[in-house]
Amino acid sequence: MSVKIIIADDHKIMRDGLRNLLEKESGLEVIAEAKNGREAIQLTEQLRPDIVIMDISMDDLNGMDATRAIVGKGWGTKVIALSMHADKRFVAGMFEAGAMAYLLKDCAYNELIQAIRQTVSGRTYLCSMISGVVIRDYIQRMRKNEASLLSPREKEILQLLAEGSTTKRIADQLKVSVKTVETHRQHVMEKLNIFSIAELTKYAIKEGITSLDS
Repeated sequence: MSVKIIIADDHKIMRDGLRNLLEKESGLEVIAEAKNGREAIQLTEQLRPDIVIMDISMDDLNGMDATRAIVGKGWGTKVIALSMHADKRFVAGMFEAGAMAYLLKDCAYNELIQAIRQTVSGRTYLCSMISGVVIRDYIQRMRKNEASLLSPREKEILQLLAEGSTTKRIADQLKVSVKTVETHRQHVMEKLNIFSIAELTKYAIKEGITSLDS
C-alpha cells in the first residue's frame, strides 16, 4: 500500500519539484498540494493522508499552527517539517506542535525519503544538518516565552493582523463577528503588553508566527 502524502508549501515551484521527485519513488503517492496552512488542514481532513510535508513560513496560516491543528484533531496524519529555517526556535516550535521530523530544504533528497519511512513507522527524524543539541535546548526553554500565553485563536488573529488584514476581513475569513475579533485583539495586546500593530508585527516575526518574506 502506498504512503499517501500532501505537500504544503506556498511556492508552486517547490511543490512541483517535490511532487516530481516523490512520485518517482516506489510506494509514495502525492495525493494533493496546499499553498498555505489553512488549505493543508482542510485537505488533511478530507483526504486523511499518511504524511503532510509542511513548510513553516506560509501566508494566511503558518505551518506551525497548521501542524498543531492537524495533530490535535487525531486524524492519524503525521507531519514532516521541510523548511529553510535552521533557527532553533522553528525546530523547537514544530516539534512542540507535533511534527515527527524536521528537515532543511537544502538537505539531501535521500534524507527526505528516510524521514518519510521513519515517520510512517512512528519514529522521529532530525536531518543531519541540525545538531541534536537543538532538541535538548528546546526541552529546557520551551513554553517560557510570551507566545505561550496566547490561545491558538489569538495566535491565528495575531498572524493575520501582522500580515495586514483588517478586523472586518479577519472576521469574514474566520466567520466570526467583528466584535469577537476586536476582543481577541485586545486580549493579545494585553497579554503581550504590546499596543500597536507595528510592534505586534515585529513580535510575530521574531517569534516565528509569521514571515513576511515568504
